[in-house]
Order: sequence, then structure tokens, then C-alpha cells
Amino acid sequence: MKTRTPISIYIALTIGITIMAFEMFASDSNYFSTPFFWALLIIITILLLIMNSIGDLVENERFQRLTEAEKQAFLTDKNKSYFQTLWNSAFKKQSQSEEKDILIDHGFDGITELDNSLPKWWIGLFYFGIIFCVVYMVAFAFTDYAHPEVEYDKETKVQLASIEEYEKSAPAINLETAKYSADYVAEGEQLFKTNCVTCHGDGGKGGIGPNLTDNHWINIKEKSLFKNVFWMLENGSPNNPTMRPFIKEGTITGRDAEKIASYIYHINQEKAPITPANGGAAPQGEEVKWQE
Repeated sequence: MKTRTPISIYIALTIGITIMAFEMFASDSNYFSTPFFWALLIIITILLLIMNSIGDLVENERFQRLTEAEKQAFLTDKNKSYFQTLWNSAFKKQSQSEEKDILIDHGFDGITELDNSLPKWWIGLFYFGIIFCVVYMVAFAFTDYAHPEVEYDKETKVQLASIEEYEKSAPAINLETAKYSADYVAEGEQLFKTNCVTCHGDGGKGGIGPNLTDNHWINIKEKSLFKNVFWMLENGSPNNPTMRPFIKEGTITGRDAEKIASYIYHINQEKAPITPANGGAAPQGEEVKWQE
């Protein structure tokens, strides 16, 4: 009669599998704080204890039918630590007399082969891997678990929510407080592509709107280039209604305008201009020497 696996092992495995299932199928539900999760664990634990009690009754009934020698051998095995038994089964070495009983009747070059049973821990890991693979594939196919696109969308929403919360408490950016920063250039480029590229072309080379990379400007309202661009984004162009007052209309915020102005300053002052010979629009307006 074989020694049964302790009930504590089944309870630990059940808790682990339950948490894994909730993590796969209900990871966003904050299941640790829900009564349903803990009630489910309690019910499963009670069922396991009932099954263990029934197993004890069956084991006692079978024990009574054993011979005295078999009873003594069973009690000796039962008193051994479960983990020690697993260890012994994994690394047990047979004596020469035991090897004769499991020796396979073929060999090669003096090497003999034994018909050893696979260790229990190896068999357990093997079946666990199969079950995990099936559960994982089902979760991947029918839920949002482990989908990179879904995880990316969730992270994006979290980031956008944090930005929105920051915008509520952050001081407003206006013409007086706006400052150029090289850290804003990358974000400013994306905002420029969204709001400005239709008229001003890729990289500000010009098109319907003027070339933003040269030193000729139609509207000159501020002494510095950065402030002048911010003024235009806030108030629009007095000479061309196509250039709308983006900030006053609510299309962009002052912080967005600060980033766009930083990008335009970068392509105008820190990069070579895109001339007509390189595909840029011809200069418009008067030449300006901006103050820093």
C-alpha cells in the first residue's frame, strides 16, 4: 500500500493554481480584496479536507487487511518525511542485487541499461507543464491575458491618466513662463506632425505655410524666436487666417505649445536650414536676427 501525499501539499498546490487562474482570467479585478476569491479558497480547502478524511477511512480499512510485516513496512514508510521520500526517489541508487531485477536484456560496448522508473518530481513537473500550457493557451486565445497590444493599451491609458492628473495641478504655461528645453524637442516633433505638418511640411520645410527653418519671417511679435512662435500658436497670424490661434481655440495646451516652439527653435537654430535647392519653400517676409 502506497503512502498518500500529505493534505498540506494539495492545499498549497490548489492555492497556487487558483491564484494563477485568477491572474490569467481576472487580473484587473483586484481579486485579492474580493470576498468571492477568499470564499472560493475556503470552499476548496474544506472539500480537500473532506476528501482527505475519506482517504483516511479507506486507508485504515486497507491497513487492517495487511499482514503484520506489511503493516510494519507501511508504518515505517509513513513516518518518513514526504520531501525526504521525494529526494530519495529522485536520487536513489540501486544495489547490485536490485539492479539485477531491473536490468534490461540488451547493452552495447559493456554499457548496460536499467529500467528505472522516472522520479516523481520529474513526472509532476511534466504534467504541470502540460496543464499550464493548456491553461495559458486558452487564456491567450479567449482573454486579454499575455497580449502585448492589450498590455500596451493599458499602460498607455495609465500614463495618459497620470499626465491628465498632472496637468490639472501643474501651473499653466503662458507666454511669460514658457521656456525652451531640449528635452521637449522629441515630443514637440510629434505634436508638430499632428498639428502643423499639413501646412508647414515635413521638418518645417514649408508648403502652404512658410518655411520655418530659415531666418525670414512674416509675423514678428516677439524679440526671441521661441517666444515669437509661442505667440503665434496662441494668437494665430494677423496676416493669414489659415494660421489659427491653437491655444485660444483649445486645440493644444500651453504646455503643448511650449514643446512645439522648442521643436521649431531646434530646426531653425540648431539645424541647417532647408533651402529651395534642398526641397524647402522660398523665404517669405523679412530677415530677422533673433535675440537669445
